[in-house]
Amino acid sequence: MEIVRENSPSFISWPERPLLLLPGVTREINYHQYPAEVRQQLREAGITPDSRNNGPAICSFLLAGGVRPLRQTGKGWNIHHVYDGKFPYVNRTTTTHAINDGRYFTEAAGLVALHPLAHAMADEFAEFAWWLRREAYKRFGFDPDRIFGETQA
Repeated sequence: MEIVRENSPSFISWPERPLLLLPGVTREINYHQYPAEVRQQLREAGITPDSRNNGPAICSFLLAGGVRPLRQTGKGWNIHHVYDGKFPYVNRTTTTHAINDGRYFTEAAGLVALHPLAHAMADEFAEFAWWLRREAYKRFGFDPDRIFGETQA
């Protein structure tokens, strides 16, 4: 874990800024439609609207200045919600699950592109998942569980 954290730019890509692309939208829909003004924003940024179930999160990440490096397979790194419903904080029974919450599903402040090794770590290790959450708070004040501070992005 320390190797990934100490060399985080080689394993983790953050967006440049917070951006809630589609307020109220969740991943529950299999194919998403974008409002005309959002399609225009994406088009002007050279981003193709992605209608797949995680497409709006991917588009938000890219529109917020995120870079999605390519794997050797030619596919992009996974776009990961740092609040993925796993690993509740100490003495809590739940944690935010961004894909089910329209305040967070397309909020770029809670999204990262992860190298496959880092993605596996975020999925399996609470310590690493909470490190990512702390980083999201440091960078953007993003703290939907209100663990790190009083502000909420």
